[in-house]
Order: sequence, then structure tokens, then C-alpha cells
Amino acid sequence: MLSYRIPREPSTPRIAVWRRLRDLGVAQVVDGLVALPASAHTQEQLEWVSAKVREADGEAIVWVASPSARRDTDRFIVEMTEARNVEYQVLLDEIASSTTTDSRTIARWRREHRRIDRRDYFNAELGEAVRLALLDIVDAGTKVSS
Repeated sequence: MLSYRIPREPSTPRIAVWRRLRDLGVAQVVDGLVALPASAHTQEQLEWVSAKVREADGEAIVWVASPSARRDTDRFIVEMTEARNVEYQVLLDEIASSTTTDSRTIARWRREHRRIDRRDYFNAELGEAVRLALLDIVDAGTKVSS
């Protein structure tokens, strides 16, 4: 968990911190308190964000913690998984509605899938659906050009 408070002005460091936390896929517990599943990687990332907050004259502490009740752990997992499924669904919708499957578009979809997958800590079900959709497109393109 990361507990932080960062000055409103200048806004650039605050926006940079917010973007980094969003890219990490944190769960917002309350204002100024975010959480990620415990791992060496996530702790390192939160330590980096913490350093950026302090560089901006803010306050930050990284905590290693766990909910005391199983229902809270489950809620945390569900919230993070649902957030990734929403992102995957947007990508699936874009793939399904696309009228073009040129190599640049497929490469962009793959990058977006990897970006979401990096913060999919609990293997959201739609991640596999996106992977399979991309494989189908590549297979279809290979068969057409053969």
C-alpha cells in the first residue's frame, strides 16, 4: 500500500504520480491511499512513486499490509479484476468493430493488450479472450496471404 499526500501546486508532479499509479493499476482504497498485490516488483514500483512524491515536497509511506478479513481481500481482488475486464472489453470491442487488420493496427492492439496485461494481477477472464482474438486475426491474415 502507498499512503501519500502531494501538494496541489505545481500540478505537474501530482499528475505524473497519478499517471504512474494508473499505469500500475492500483486499487484506490481512499483518497491518498492505494494498494497493489504484494510482490517485490509492486513494492519497488510503489517505492519509486513514493520517492517522486517526496521530491515534490509531499509525504509518502509504503506499507506492507493485508486486510484482516477475507471478504475485504476478495473485494480488493474483484475490484481490480473488474477494472482490467473493463479495459479488455474496450479492446475486444475495438477489435470486433474494426474494418481493417493491417499490421500497424494489430501491433497497436498487441501493445495495448500487453499494457493491460502488465497490471492484470489476478488474470481477468477477458485477457485470454483478447489474446485469442489477436491470434485469430493473425491466423486469418496468414491464411489469406498464403
